Amino acid sequence: MSCNKPVWEPTEEIRKTANITRFMEYVNEKYEKDFKNYDELYQWSIDDLENFWASIADFTGIKFTKPYEKVLGNDKMPGAEWFVGAELNFAEHLLQHSDKAKAG
Repeated sequence: MSCNKPVWEPTEEIRKTANITRFMEYVNEKYEKDFKNYDELYQWSIDDLENFWASIADFTGIKFTKPYEKVLGNDKMPGAEWFVGAELNFAEHLLQHSDKAKAG
């Protein structure tokens, strides 16, 4: 028995509709990229931190009540500064889907 064989693999339908697939399609369109797999997307997340994290905020629908001035102010860990100048209403984000949860 080979140790390299995965225990489970998603179906093609699951791959097509997975959040990571939708995110990669979003990034490809918005940033004019041509990522074909997770490894390429992962490398971009390392090479272009600011655009990667800005795309995460956009894709996930984070609503800033005050927009950020810069995605990454200080990249030193620990102590990195993310979304410098931004403000958001945390309660709004917690409750934004509460009506959908009640309906289901």
